[in-house]
Amino acid sequence: LLGAKFIGTFPIPDTYNPDDDKIYFFFREISQDSGTSDKTILSRVGRVCKNDMGGQRSLINKWTTFLKARLVCSIPGPEGADTHFDELQDIFLLSTRDERNPLVYGVFTTTSSVFKGSAVCVYSMADIRAVFNGPYAHKESVDHRWVQYEGRIPYPRPGTCPSKTYDPLIKSTRDFPDDVISFIKRHPLMYKSVYPVTGGPVFTRINVDYRLTQIVVDHVMAEDGQYDVIFLGTDIGTVLKVVSITKEKWTKEEVVLEELQLFKHPSFISTMEISQKQQQLYIGSRDGLVQLSLHRCHTYGKACADCCLARDPYCAWDGNSCSRYAPTSKRRARRQDVKYGDPVAQCWDVEDSISHETADEKVIFGIEFNSTFLECIPKSQQASIRWYIQRSEEEHREEVKADDRIIKTEHGLLIRSLQRKDAGAYFCKAQEHTFVHTIVKLNLNVIENGQMESTQKTEDEDGRMRDLLTESRLRYKDYIQLVSSPSFSLDEYCEQMWHREKRRQRNKGGAKWKHVQEMKKKRNRRHH
Repeated sequence: LLGAKFIGTFPIPDTYNPDDDKIYFFFREISQDSGTSDKTILSRVGRVCKNDMGGQRSLINKWTTFLKARLVCSIPGPEGADTHFDELQDIFLLSTRDERNPLVYGVFTTTSSVFKGSAVCVYSMADIRAVFNGPYAHKESVDHRWVQYEGRIPYPRPGTCPSKTYDPLIKSTRDFPDDVISFIKRHPLMYKSVYPVTGGPVFTRINVDYRLTQIVVDHVMAEDGQYDVIFLGTDIGTVLKVVSITKEKWTKEEVVLEELQLFKHPSFISTMEISQKQQQLYIGSRDGLVQLSLHRCHTYGKACADCCLARDPYCAWDGNSCSRYAPTSKRRARRQDVKYGDPVAQCWDVEDSISHETADEKVIFGIEFNSTFLECIPKSQQASIRWYIQRSEEEHREEVKADDRIIKTEHGLLIRSLQRKDAGAYFCKAQEHTFVHTIVKLNLNVIENGQMESTQKTEDEDGRMRDLLTESRLRYKDYIQLVSSPSFSLDEYCEQMWHREKRRQRNKGGAKWKHVQEMKKKRNRRHH
């Protein structure tokens, strides 16, 4: 091992014989190519027998059954020019009905500083075992390349666990013959690599301003099948909730269900744990620990179409709201379509869903020559947004085209230097597959700049009048007291006013004197 960084260690039984149990290591290490000084980082899976006690004459107190193989996560390219994600960041083992064959999910990133990307690849334990049972890699010297070993393989096969049922004479690793020990010292690497079960990544993020760092997976039962929901942490403190859907001809569709910013400031997510029992996700970074529910069905809106378009395996329309889907539920009203997200097929008979558009309607005021923002955030991450404007006294709607003045963002429409012609009704429409619906209608009113200036002058005059009225009210109270009290003479009133003025002057001066004293104290402290 050279500069190894260990990511995860898992005990996984290989057979029903406990003597054959192994520990699997997932790590990345530096690999130096032959004849050059170039060093590359490669991801590996290694294994060692659980009952490995070291050798008798060689490899004393060291592993005698350790083998390793390369983990490949790449996007196939033309003429073998694959895009490789070589740096393993995290590993998650998803349990299946067979404890010997969990699915291995890995997060990988690119080593290039120019091409920035992350990927999720899935491996089967059957493929990993097949590589360890395959040919060994051989290298004549440091200057030679790795080739497949073609020579004689000693008995028992190097990497095999000692077992009474396998060979009664070999009860422990100390009973291994010398040729087995010397062979594994020279040939710890397997010639073949382990490839993903799908041939490539199930999810990628390329040329974005973040990298994936952590992964946990939940196996979820839905109305139209079973899905592995993937939760991914990033180096900027966000969590992605993703599902990879197998379509016709075994093609894969990546669907981002949610993308949440968990921390106030960008923070590297260093750990993630999942609790199926509590249905909670626990995310840790240097800024703290966050608890997050695996499903938040209420955020997908209050209509059957919105719930269906979300394509979240956890959620289904129950006739009244978007709620947690239960496979045991016998309610006929449960509507869910994760594979296609087709609300027309699912919600055709649901009121206020397809035939009746229930878009929010708001009135927005903007000032001429100023900027204004029209917000529109679709419930579904997969929806594409289009904006349309219907000007007053016009029946037709025209699509809003982006330019230097009108900028389309993922959260809405930004209009810089608002003009009078921009006034009208704006319709934000979301399209997903063939289904189109209006999310929000915004009635934009443009206030002329000259009108705003006259309004400002009026407000300034109103402010001065309010000050005069306040002062006159105080005087009025004094006059009432003077008139209503026969014993209260004009001289007494004048004296009271004189004292009030003296007190006000003293308070003003006192505050100033207190400030001077504080400054003197600070200067004295500096001298000492």
